[in-house]
Amino acid sequence: MTTSVATSEARRVRRYHLALVGVALLILLLSLARMVAGAPELTSSGTFSAALLLAVPIALAGLGGLWAERAGIVNIGLEGMMVLGTWFAGWAGYQWGAAAALIAGLIGGALGGLIHAIATVTFGVDHIISGVAINLLGPGITRFLSEVLYAPGTVAADKGAGITSSPGLASEAPSVSLPILSSGPDLLGKLENTHWFLVSDIAGILRGLTHDVDVLVILAVALIPLTFFVLWRTSFGLRLRSCGENPWAAESLGINVYRTKYIATVISGAMAGLGGVFLVFVTTKYVEGQTAGRGFIGLAAMIFGNWRPGGLAVGASLFGYADGLQLRSSQSVTGLLLFGAMLLLIYTGYEVRRRLAAGEPGVRQYTGAAVASLAAVVLLWLWLTIDKLPNEFVFITPHVLTLLVLSAASQSLRMPKADGVRYRRGEQH
Repeated sequence: MTTSVATSEARRVRRYHLALVGVALLILLLSLARMVAGAPELTSSGTFSAALLLAVPIALAGLGGLWAERAGIVNIGLEGMMVLGTWFAGWAGYQWGAAAALIAGLIGGALGGLIHAIATVTFGVDHIISGVAINLLGPGITRFLSEVLYAPGTVAADKGAGITSSPGLASEAPSVSLPILSSGPDLLGKLENTHWFLVSDIAGILRGLTHDVDVLVILAVALIPLTFFVLWRTSFGLRLRSCGENPWAAESLGINVYRTKYIATVISGAMAGLGGVFLVFVTTKYVEGQTAGRGFIGLAAMIFGNWRPGGLAVGASLFGYADGLQLRSSQSVTGLLLFGAMLLLIYTGYEVRRRLAAGEPGVRQYTGAAVASLAAVVLLWLWLTIDKLPNEFVFITPHVLTLLVLSAASQSLRMPKADGVRYRRGEQH
């Protein structure tokens, strides 16, 4: 038993060290791509500040999906739950301020999760059908409420509301800067402006992630390790995950599977609603359509992250970084082509080395490496031959590169075994 625990601890330490090495390698590659491509926005503080803002709602939606699917509930209704969160946050925020917006958005998203739980857990509705229904109900309900409460002649309309938007928040969420890195003289900003190899890049990244950070961003980032701790280090988390792996076995151990699934799905909706609250804080009011599909992107980030908080955070960060770079400088996207080619070439070398070490014969085992190397060559050719990308190509390039990198890193996905399975107490599966 002692040997098993020691082995498990050694594996965790090894994964931690590998993660640190991976982060260091990514920063080194970004710095190299920035210098070779002449694209300073690749590692600028503005890019990483924008990436953080864009990644947070995706990560929160992904966390919502993680809580539900670890309990065996497929939740593709995250988008609709985010929409509910945005509307309720805007409605409460213009009357009572940021704190009320936060609470109301959580409640709005949780209500969407509760509807999903009633449909799937109690009535046994197919999880996909229920999720699609919530994605349709969310915008429909919020539009109806807007037409009733924001119509001309109402108090909200006098404060600037319209059918597609709420009045501005009565008070905004505070922002903070990490005291050691961002107070006093702007040392990080000065180092960033030197454009030294690696030094200015690290300074730009740190400044973008620590300067004028919204309080909700800190809360969202803290929820990722908190989710890991609750789901993988507590007895409640073990019971919840057992419901997603084999609910009949969990039932035989005395676990109330129905209640656990309800709790997980309501928390899932609340997480998605919190993502909607963040969007309202960014724009300082509710605007119809402001989620812009982030619920679906969050679901994709969760799947690419292999249903784990750490992988989800990486996926959301890649999506956020790609979008942030595109918004900051469209021509810096050409530097992203070079960065993507470097990553794919490194992955190709790793995959070939792993297959050779395992002694796996045959061409089929090297298909992934061949595809990755071909994609790397194409990206390198595009970077060498194209000086200015068309706007349409600029718009889709970050998403294509993100999907390529995530796909290459997600070859061994394992979803919970009973994810989406209809459960009835006392039945044998």
